[in-house]
Amino acid sequence: MDLRFSAEELAFRDEVRGFIRENLPEDIRERLQLGHKVEKPDIVRWQRILNKQGWAAYNWPKEWGGAGWTPIQRMMFLEEIQTFPAPEVNPFNITMLGPVLIQFGSDEQKKRFLPRAANLDDWWCQGFSEPGAGSDLAALKTAARLDRDHYVVNGQKIWTSTAHMADWCFCLVRTNPQAAKKQEGISFLLIDMKTPGITVRPIISIDGEHHLNEVFFDDVKVPVDMRVGPENRGWDVAKFLLGNERTGIARLGKSKERVNFAKQKARDLRAHGRPLSEDPEFRRRIAALETELKSLEITQLRVLSAQKPGERRQDPLTAVLKLKGTELLQATTELAMDVAGPLAMPDWADELEALSNEPELGPVWATEATRSYLFLRAASIYGGTNEIMKNIVSKAVLGL
Repeated sequence: MDLRFSAEELAFRDEVRGFIRENLPEDIRERLQLGHKVEKPDIVRWQRILNKQGWAAYNWPKEWGGAGWTPIQRMMFLEEIQTFPAPEVNPFNITMLGPVLIQFGSDEQKKRFLPRAANLDDWWCQGFSEPGAGSDLAALKTAARLDRDHYVVNGQKIWTSTAHMADWCFCLVRTNPQAAKKQEGISFLLIDMKTPGITVRPIISIDGEHHLNEVFFDDVKVPVDMRVGPENRGWDVAKFLLGNERTGIARLGKSKERVNFAKQKARDLRAHGRPLSEDPEFRRRIAALETELKSLEITQLRVLSAQKPGERRQDPLTAVLKLKGTELLQATTELAMDVAGPLAMPDWADELEALSNEPELGPVWATEATRSYLFLRAASIYGGTNEIMKNIVSKAVLGL
């Protein structure tokens, strides 16, 4: 298997780099270079620029408004976005919902939702996890009772990212509580977040930010035509979605960006009278991380090279990408925080800061590196815990 890039692929990478360099708004570029987190308006603005170019739905076929790229081109696009860095497209819209609707949705659902998802006219969130049904997703209890032309949904979801800013939610619900197996009797619904009976309650993460939420459904009416796929066959849809999520969740480009960022900052900081970049332990960590990143990149290329056009079955090696990718994402964000040393100490209690009138100890990039490190402790949990990924690898890949 030849894993070298062709001349056409290298030319494509240069085209993507040039487009990002010339079209990313300067104010967004400056904020990201200073280490500030990406805000919703930045994502919306940048995704619409990409969509005008035909690139926002990078993993969709052309007939549904996608880029129609090869798996290698999609990988290159993601890596260039992440390493620049530029805002990433909304994954709930593009990586998760889009492929699901293309594979399982009705023509009416595709025509209604896909163009709006690509242009971020609708912001989607994912209603999967519940209290007591996170890693064991099939144990979910949120119920949807059929009442003529609509379902009546009651239950609770938790850890719902961006639900507080979402227009719609794709949601797993139990439509047959008497099913012999818990994976059966589950359906996949599209729910308008403005529907009466929906309550969103914030969960503040360890980084001090509001990413996550609890979502409560109290007699929420959802039209039957908002079900994706047959009733009680939502588990098939969910498995397909999670396979796509795990392919992109490795975020190899982001890990490379963190290593490059750490190397750049280490040249400006001094330890024991010389630049930190010359410290033997720092150089050892860099070498170890870059070696593991190259190994993961080769594994990713193997997965993509083996992928057949239009293939629905997800390669179990996507579990390896998720497992190792998130471990390296955590390790590289920890490296960036360690480079900052005591400068990374955050001061996030606004009321205390106002009382003391004291600024944060370090520069923005240092405290934001700590935020990123803390938030990404969850990377080994979302999209299927790494313990579950190890089970998949042991059974489906190694045959144990």
